[in-house]
This record gives sequence, structure tokens and C-alpha cells, in this order.
Amino acid sequence: MNPAHHKSILPGLVLATVGAIAFSGKAIIVKLAYRYGVDAVTLIMYRMLFALPIFALMAWWATYVQGGGGKPALTRKDWLGILGLGFTGYYLASYLDFAGLSYISASLERLILYLNPTLVLLLGLLLYKRRIKRWQVLGMAISYAGVMLVFGHEVKLAGGDVALGALLVFLSAVSYAVYLTFSGELVQRLGSLRLVGLATTVACLLCIAQFVLLRPWSAALVAPEVIWLSVLNATLCTAVPVLLVMMAIERIGASLASQAGMIGPMSTILMGVVILGEPFTVWVAAGTLLVIAGIFVFTRAGRSSLG
Repeated sequence: MNPAHHKSILPGLVLATVGAIAFSGKAIIVKLAYRYGVDAVTLIMYRMLFALPIFALMAWWATYVQGGGGKPALTRKDWLGILGLGFTGYYLASYLDFAGLSYISASLERLILYLNPTLVLLLGLLLYKRRIKRWQVLGMAISYAGVMLVFGHEVKLAGGDVALGALLVFLSAVSYAVYLTFSGELVQRLGSLRLVGLATTVACLLCIAQFVLLRPWSAALVAPEVIWLSVLNATLCTAVPVLLVMMAIERIGASLASQAGMIGPMSTILMGVVILGEPFTVWVAAGTLLVIAGIFVFTRAGRSSLG
């Protein structure tokens, strides 16, 4: 690689890598918070409560400051799209993920979520009849084999609840894949930062409303550690990664940024072992290598098919 070119892409790669590591820490913080007896509804409420001002500010800045002036007013169709994407991409996906983490390890959760590109492709096949390349099928097979390897090992260690947790996290990945599949048109119309800011603001309000409807106010009385972990989750593992990855994509493109994101599962597993004391076995190592190798083959095949 040309040294000058390497130097030019290095800041973007650093941003993408740090963003991936920060985002992967979410599962670790959730698992730590569960040790204080909090449930998923309350925990995600606190996470979104603290993230709400950040995302509302992001939406305001993207609408009124970015580009040197106010953006066009949103139409009714825009608002319906934002509400739908906020529900599927950030509210439902986040809640299912938090609920699943109460049953499975952070390592398995991250590996399941890492299958997201394959789910986007399958949705494209079902909804738009988009063709799937042979190498993409191979990459998917390798990745899913890796997840099943870790899943089977964890079932032996923790029992049948692992199946429920894995299903919830998988449905979380499906929900986020739906968001990615249908967000393309709105991204073009509104811009990525404005859409993310508005959709996540909607999701924050939905998570808070869910708590108000389903839990008594006394449920908000949690251990101080849960509050501080939620603040950390809302900032370091939610808002910061979103901004870092968007900045990385602006500098090096989505393809290179996604490759840098491959460090995410490995960092989650490492933090799970060091911070949570989760076991690191040959099965986990082998499954992780298969998932990462499969997604690498899958994404390479997808780029080559585009020319």
C-alpha cells in the first residue's frame, strides 16, 4: 500500500475500530447491571433516558446547523418512516437484545448480532428478489456454523434458557436488519445524521413509555451502580460509537469501516472473559473464527458482485 494512502485512511480506520470496540462494550455493561437485580424494561429505560438528550441534540444539529442552514420540513410520509424505523431499528432491536442478554453470554450475543449483513441479504431476496451469489451462500454457511458451535456449547453449560436468549437476540438482529433494509430511501432524503438522530429519539421515547406502562414508579428505584452503568452505556456504548462510525464512513467508506468492525466480536469476548469471568474455551474460539471468516467471505463476495 502506498504510504501516503495508508496515512490518509489511518484516522478513519482508528475511528471505526474504536467505535466497534465501544459499541461491543454494551453487552458487558448490560450483564454487569443484571447482577444488581434490574430487569430489561427498567434497564433499557435508563439507557435511553440518558441517551435522549444526546440524540435529540444530534437531530437538532443535523436539521438546523449542518450544511449551513435549516433543512426542508418533514412531510407526513417522512414522519411515518421515522416512526417505523425508530420502532424496528432502535426500540425493538434494543429491547430484544437486552432481554436476550439475561439468558446468554455476551460472547454469543455479539456473534449472533454479527450475522446482521446476512439477514439484510435474505430480506433483500424475500422482498425484492435480489440474487444471492454462490460465495455469499458459502460465507453465510460458515458464519451460521460458527454461531451454532458456540450455541451448542453454551446450551450444555447453561441449559435450555440459552435457546430463549439466543432466539431473542436473533430476533433483535432481524429487527435491525429490517431497519437497514427500509432506511435507504429516507437516508437519501434526510441524510444519515438527521435520520439517526430522529429515529433514535423516537426509540428513546418508546423505551421510556414502555417502562411507564409496564412498571410501577417504584421500579425506578435501583442500585446506584445501575444508574452509573446506564450513563456509561448511553454515552460510551451508544452515542459515541454512532458518531465515530459515521465519521469513519465519511473518511474511508462503508466497506473499510465494516472490515474494521470485525474486531467487535473479539473485543466483546475478551471483555467478557476479563470483566465478567465468562469461560473462554476452544469451542468459543473456533466459533468466533468461523463467524468472522464467514462474514469476511460474505462481504468480499458482495463487493466483488458489485463490480
